[in-house]
Amino acid sequence: FFHFYAGICSALKLTVPSHTIHGIEGQPLHLSVDYNFNATASEIQIIWLFERSQSNPKYLLGSVNQRVVPDLEYQHKFTLMPPNASLRINPLHLSDEGNYIVKVNVRGNGTIAASQKIQVAVDVPVTKPTVWTEPSSGVVEYVGNITLKCTVDRGTRVAYQWMKNGKRLHAGPNYTFS
Repeated sequence: FFHFYAGICSALKLTVPSHTIHGIEGQPLHLSVDYNFNATASEIQIIWLFERSQSNPKYLLGSVNQRVVPDLEYQHKFTLMPPNASLRINPLHLSDEGNYIVKVNVRGNGTIAASQKIQVAVDVPVTKPTVWTEPSSGVVEYVGNITLKCTVDRGTRVAYQWMKNGKRLHAGPNYTFS
């Protein structure tokens, strides 16, 4: 973002993570944001918003010259981490998945502004799997089939893989997967 005032060129640069940030449900998450500019500033304003798809952005908190004005609903969950514009979310919930928008306004000889978006994904740790067999009695050698079923109670992005003696099993005449 470049703005011209009274013949002076001043740029405000906001640096945010370029990839999706993955956090773990129930844990704190730090969104790292740095800003710099080459102008004299009388006032620096930082605003954080949150948006989920198909919904309007919600105000989380803001600050002017490091004095933070939280949204009272979220004041214990979101914290601004001075001296930069970083945000701490604690604790992280599944409903916190979405886009976080940071906007910085610098007032000096005119006003310069910049905003960036950070995408956050929330991961739920996978619980210990439960395995059971059908028929439950097991199978007599060379007779019939046995079905092994595996489930987990919680977890995001779960992938299942069957192993035998430490080696991955592949579909074939003896094994089918569903």
